[in-house]
Amino acid sequence: MDRQNIDQLVQRLAGLVPTGLADVQKDLKENFHDVLAQGLRRLDLVTRDEFEVQQQVLARTRSKLDALEKQLAELEAGLSARGGSEA
Repeated sequence: MDRQNIDQLVQRLAGLVPTGLADVQKDLKENFHDVLAQGLRRLDLVTRDEFEVQQQVLARTRSKLDALEKQLAELEAGLSARGGSEA
């Protein structure tokens, strides 16, 4: 989550504070921002780019696995056919 998203969330939270508490609202904005930023840093998050790269890696791996499974099935079928004709 980037700074802009955090700022938007802080604005929403601060907007929930009654308008008569303007001084408190300013302090809460600062506290909300710090707490949210600190909490998000503790999470093991990845960027959208990193996520998309891993998605592509996974798709390629899945494709290779499917090809290997097909190749294995063909080899096993060949062995079975050869073994069956010798018996």
